[in-house]
Amino acid sequence: MRRSRGFTAAELVMVCALLSILAAIAIPTGRFMVKREREAELRLALRLMRNAIDEHKRLADQGMIQVELGTEGYPKTLESLVEGVEIVGQLNKRKFLRRVPIDPMTGKAEWGLRSYQDEADSFTWGGQNVYDVYSLSEATALDGTKYKDW
Repeated sequence: MRRSRGFTAAELVMVCALLSILAAIAIPTGRFMVKREREAELRLALRLMRNAIDEHKRLADQGMIQVELGTEGYPKTLESLVEGVEIVGQLNKRKFLRRVPIDPMTGKAEWGLRSYQDEADSFTWGGQNVYDVYSLSEATALDGTKYKDW
């Protein structure tokens, strides 16, 4: 009796079918995980900037930052949070951010801004101060909301 050392055609077809099924499951899951990671990065960047804005406002309300007319104690620009502001009684400037974060959805360090005087749902910036930030991406998140509404 002769022993066969190769695979039969049926075995090869079964292995190919199994690998195809596994690939069909893995590829969408991988895309989902990448998108979820980018969304986590966006949440972190928004939280960092919003906390910096809130800290600036808190110090301005305490009289530790000299407030410009029309800013209501909010920073004039995001860059001013990076460059730092003078604190009353201190020699060094206080920096609130190391850098303006990159929006993971657009790949740019550009953000939508709202001033205190703007409407809450406005997507245009009045330029008086920075009261809030949002992503400029028009894409839809995994939960069905728009990134610009976060």
